[in-house]
Amino acid sequence: MVKKVFISEADEYLFGNGTHYEIYEKLGAHPSVENGKNGMFFAVWAPNAASVHVIGSFNGWNEEVHKMERLKSGIWQLFIPGVGVGELYKYLITTPSGEKLYKADPYANFAELRPGTASRTTDLSAFTWSDDKWTSEISKKDLNKQPIAIYECHIGSWMKHPDGTEDGFYTYRQFADRIVEYLKEMNYNYIELMGIAEHPFDGSWGYQVTGYYAPTSRYGEPVDFMYLVNLLHENNIGVILDWVPAHFCPDAHGLARFDGQCIYEDPDPRKGEHPDWGTKIFNLEKNEVKNFLIANALYWIRKFHIDGIRVDAVASMLYLDYGKKDGQWVPNKYGGNENLAAIEFFKHLNSVIHGTYPGFMTVAEESTAWPKITGKLDDGGLGFSFKWNMGWMHDFCEYMKLDPYFRKGAHNMMTFAMSYNEAENYILPLSHDEVVHLKCSMLEKMPGYETDKFANLRAGYTFMFGHAGKKLLFMGQEFGQKREWSEKRELDWGLLAEPLHRGMKDYVAELLKLYNKYPALHEIDNNWGGFEWINADDSDRSTFSFVRKASDGKDNLLFVINFTPMEWKGFKVGVPFAGTYTHLLDSADPRFGGMGTGVPDKIKAEQGLCDYKDYSITFDLPPYAAEVFLFQDPSNKDTMVRSQRKERTLRTSKSEKAEESADSDPKASTSKAVKKTAKKKTATKKSVDKKASKHESISLNKSQKSNTVKNLI
Repeated sequence: MVKKVFISEADEYLFGNGTHYEIYEKLGAHPSVENGKNGMFFAVWAPNAASVHVIGSFNGWNEEVHKMERLKSGIWQLFIPGVGVGELYKYLITTPSGEKLYKADPYANFAELRPGTASRTTDLSAFTWSDDKWTSEISKKDLNKQPIAIYECHIGSWMKHPDGTEDGFYTYRQFADRIVEYLKEMNYNYIELMGIAEHPFDGSWGYQVTGYYAPTSRYGEPVDFMYLVNLLHENNIGVILDWVPAHFCPDAHGLARFDGQCIYEDPDPRKGEHPDWGTKIFNLEKNEVKNFLIANALYWIRKFHIDGIRVDAVASMLYLDYGKKDGQWVPNKYGGNENLAAIEFFKHLNSVIHGTYPGFMTVAEESTAWPKITGKLDDGGLGFSFKWNMGWMHDFCEYMKLDPYFRKGAHNMMTFAMSYNEAENYILPLSHDEVVHLKCSMLEKMPGYETDKFANLRAGYTFMFGHAGKKLLFMGQEFGQKREWSEKRELDWGLLAEPLHRGMKDYVAELLKLYNKYPALHEIDNNWGGFEWINADDSDRSTFSFVRKASDGKDNLLFVINFTPMEWKGFKVGVPFAGTYTHLLDSADPRFGGMGTGVPDKIKAEQGLCDYKDYSITFDLPPYAAEVFLFQDPSNKDTMVRSQRKERTLRTSKSEKAEESADSDPKASTSKAVKKTAKKKTATKKSVDKKASKHESISLNKSQKSNTVKNLI
């Protein structure tokens, strides 16, 4: 049922105070009713305007018919009966000097498809959500302990529709069906979508926004975008949006000089413009501007059920002199280069979001050493959930590009990130920025012949998934895209007809499967309790070995990675405990495109000092190979008891003397009570394993898929 929409004095007060977190329900265009007549209520903030008119397809773009009423706050409002959804409109703003400006609605929920620049009326209540289970569960989770595997994706270039149109865009609904199947097959549990907020220029990739409250019309209507999010949630996949509060494009129909004066940006170009980007900077000293942005983040949560925002260009907001030369910026009141208004803005943003939606993820793309990006607000932090580890990304890519001969001289580039890992909660990103502008795709960064490139990349991805931090991989890099990414064309899906590319895709899916399955890989990411170097100093052989540890000690993982084309015969690596080490994953496996290996399925640790450990395992380490082993911590009580029960079963044929001798060992003895507990826990473990096995079996039947993803989905 349509209700009357109006601007109250309380609305004006809260908006002027910067705390009207539902201002999007009032500003913009909303279905309303007055005097028994249905129509559309329009409201816009333009404090310096002499007059404002609503013009649109419903009045023949007449510039005189629908004049708006000005309120004390500088908000203009008008109800127009008979106007329904789907109508194009703009605000005609006349300045005191008589200048006429034709502006799109900053709070519009829908926009005309580019190159058109008008806003369009719509009704966001016309969709029924069915993701209650997802939203309820996500709010209870501690994100730091969860597996977060993000697929960064640009809808318009992920795959083109074979309909013959110039753009070839899939709609949100068509894309939904295809991407859900693909993400489930690959074992991703989050997708980060680029360029969803409305933007005029495709080449900006959505980072120069005009419609902060409007899902881009390139792929359909707002309710279609709701369908996409809803379907992803029904399949246990979270949705993160790229969000751009740092700057906006200067297009004439946008926010720049909105009412003839700079109300969204600072009028001083030293504070209000990015000279390198040609964009405008939000004036975060204004309450109404802060309200516009904070309410916008909440809008995407409440109206579209988004699970996270990745905040673009945070560094450019925190530093007043970012990308500027002397004379192009103004110091703060203390004479420093810190943007005090931006600091307060981020604290305000994260306080409101996390205080209301504890399971929501805010991610900072911040490229400097600014302290406590993810620190708690009451400890002087900015309160973000995660920070992109740009330092790790840079060092990793630079190392992987090197000829293996020179890698020994850059060994520390792969180990350095762990020295500061505790400083923040990190996401390890291999994003779109790393595969454009002549940087090459991830595959083409690798040295060597074609098979070497694939082997290098498999080993590199294994290092990434073993390293502390959540994971993000840009689309196409999971199957070895050769060309750089371009928003103008789809990914080269035809490459999947080739075994090496198909093997790469299968290998990434296997890495993701392990990452989701074993808590050791995601449960303790931000301190040394979850990570231990075995040998970080083997620069001569360019090998790395480390352990990822689970809090309960049950399933720990040993990683051994060789970044040279040399096979290291009889490679010995120190291990934390005695016992058996089970070979879980081999990047040189022929099914992934490797040349094969002779690493045994199980290796029993031998006593003897190695890598400062009392035990070691030995095997032949193949060239450009990554080997992952599963092992248990014998000091863990549950693991110890289960191991002892197995040993007792194997001992039944031995002599009484040997049995008594084993029982006299304090590490091997158990009371009846412990035996009973062990039996119960073993039964529980079997039940859990059975459920896990059933869960893992729910995957696409790959044998039924063709060699191209278009046929695959």
